[in-house]
Amino acid sequence: MSDEMEPQTELIAETDTYSAWRAVEPDGEITYHLEMNNVTLHFFQEEWDEFLKLARLLVK
Repeated sequence: MSDEMEPQTELIAETDTYSAWRAVEPDGEITYHLEMNNVTLHFFQEEWDEFLKLARLLVK
């Protein structure tokens, strides 16, 4: 598969057991990914924005 078809990824944050990263898909869509031990959550932009809103409410 050519590099054009591979998503471009960027690590957002990382701890010993968790990581958050984003991918710019070949069609230009951005997806976000949370890896927590053996679970990975995938978010589209709108879902990610809502998740961040929830996370901010949790840490108040």
